[in-house]
Amino acid sequence: MTRSDRSPHGGQPPSGTARIAVDLLGGDSAPAVVVDGALRACSADPDLHLLLVGPRESADEVLGALAVHDRERVSVSVVDRTVGMGDAPMRHVRRESTVRAAAEAVYAGRADAMVSAGSSGAAVAASAHVLGRLPGVRRPGLAAHVPTPHGPVLLLDVGVTIDGTMLELVQHAVLGAAYAAAALGVADPRVGLLSVGSEPGKGDRLRRAVAVALSDTALPAGGRYIGLVEGHDVPLGGPADVIVTDGFTGNILLKGIEGATGRPLPSAEGARPARGAALLGVAGTVVVCHGSADGPDIASGIALAARLHRERVIPAVAGLADDLLTELSSAGGLTIRDALGERS
Repeated sequence: MTRSDRSPHGGQPPSGTARIAVDLLGGDSAPAVVVDGALRACSADPDLHLLLVGPRESADEVLGALAVHDRERVSVSVVDRTVGMGDAPMRHVRRESTVRAAAEAVYAGRADAMVSAGSSGAAVAASAHVLGRLPGVRRPGLAAHVPTPHGPVLLLDVGVTIDGTMLELVQHAVLGAAYAAAALGVADPRVGLLSVGSEPGKGDRLRRAVAVALSDTALPAGGRYIGLVEGHDVPLGGPADVIVTDGFTGNILLKGIEGATGRPLPSAEGARPARGAALLGVAGTVVVCHGSADGPDIASGIALAARLHRERVIPAVAGLADDLLTELSSAGGLTIRDALGERS
């Protein structure tokens, strides 16, 4: 059941202002690195307003380090409980926790977006449960910007659909093409499917079936499916602007790239790349950072969330993708066996 037709409460913030709810207890080194990231973000963006969701003493560290005239840009929602990395997200997310309270703030209109570096499963579950999914979306996906010498490549999913289905991967291709156009300014985005080779027919049954389905699926914003791509096409760029895979493979690949280089590859412009993944498929702006994020990473995730809000990226994605997602969902009876033409 979706709740995207339910309007958040509260008035519109002034033009240029971005109100970001920050999960103070999210991350391996929280709250210290989140406090550091919040301070960095406030210093870098004078139009940023933060809602710090967590223990009072952690929030007071931020307030105490800010200049007096900046403190009015920070408010606090006192919540002392978090969802741990080892906790079952769906079991715990219905209870009061920092990640759920951040999602509730976005839904209630007290924040424009939320950022968490805690359990990605908890962040996704809270966002889907509180904000609702876009119509037709089976499961949301996390989309990461991977900087390459040829410009950013969007990789999704990087952690949600561990056992992704054909319908979910095709829907993520639709969401990814819409996001590439709305957030990255890519005209006619090229969408590739990650596999073990670029030749047609490569890959397991799921990949082969998704390839067949994508060949016959309309993509938004002039997007087109260009076929199979390989792992080296993600950090090097080139054939595709959007690369789709399941969350299990995507998460391993992303961490492997970062591990091999020590840090994410620098962007073509030399700027620090965004260190958060945008959650696509929910009716709100959500950015999830790595559990191992440091202060600058948290600041980068907050900056990404602020930019997505100011540029109205998520509403634009919904506008581009809604009809296609609904159509795919209503035609979701197609099975892998059907797609591959196998006999029963």
